Amino acid sequence: MDGLVIRNTGSWYTVRTDEGHTVDCKIKGNFRLKGIRSTNPVAVGDRVSIVRNAEGTAFITDIKDRRNYIIRKSPNLSKQSHIIAANVDQAFLVVTVNHPQTSTTFIDRFLASAEAYRVPVVLIFNKTDILLPEEREYQDMMINLYETVGYECKAVSAIDEMVRTALEPLLRDKITLFSGNSGVGKSTLLNSLIPGLSLKTAEISEAHDTGMHTTTFSEMLPLPYGGWAIDTPGIKGFGSFDMEPEEICGYFKEIFNFSKDCRFRNCTHTHEPGCAVRKAVEQHYIAESRYNSYLSMLEDKDEGKYREAF
Repeated sequence: MDGLVIRNTGSWYTVRTDEGHTVDCKIKGNFRLKGIRSTNPVAVGDRVSIVRNAEGTAFITDIKDRRNYIIRKSPNLSKQSHIIAANVDQAFLVVTVNHPQTSTTFIDRFLASAEAYRVPVVLIFNKTDILLPEEREYQDMMINLYETVGYECKAVSAIDEMVRTALEPLLRDKITLFSGNSGVGKSTLLNSLIPGLSLKTAEISEAHDTGMHTTTFSEMLPLPYGGWAIDTPGIKGFGSFDMEPEEICGYFKEIFNFSKDCRFRNCTHTHEPGCAVRKAVEQHYIAESRYNSYLSMLEDKDEGKYREAF
């Protein structure tokens, strides 16, 4: 029997079978993904095969080939990965310029990982209703930066009824991963987009201006106008996984474009003479924040450990 994994609580998986039934399943202890060292061998969005044993317990026995996935380094186990979701049409990265502030390093690391696994990303700038004038100006600057690089951006307020008008056309008939730091308003946004949904939300910590975890597991939510939204727990940092240093340049669109003019084919864009990338940074054709994010990802390989966003 085949189906789609629509919920992952860490120990149990809910599978929606091709016949339209939902079945709670487990995986056997020796189940491992081929070639991927992962803390979660089965992810939301996976197509799987399941069987029931004589006692009636259902087990996942096989994972179908994935067309893509979003993956990051496990925050606890440096040599293993955590797959956030599989087989998605796009990702909505929900960010906020304040309350809490999403760092450009976090954004760039997410974007680079999505590029690596061929997942289109839309940046959703949330909480526009509470921004001070100078914060709104900073948000406009951020949007201009990422639109110039080539990413679609939307500025919204999750509590504004117009948010559905803004985002529904992008969501219709697609499987969309919602991701971002804790506290950026993913759950509130989904509650606004899906009538009748009542995901738990929480106030921002006033002491640290950081979000509280309200979503504790990943789940696919059917959209009333076709498609699925994947709700995921908030994440603090985004460590790159299984990327070779020479590959990382290719996941930054503008850096890759300028790299074609470097004097040396194997240029790392850190110190070499005749580096077109460093010249483009000096001349402000490449944003310094993006270049610094690129450098921080190069360091991941050297440090061999998980790096939090800063």
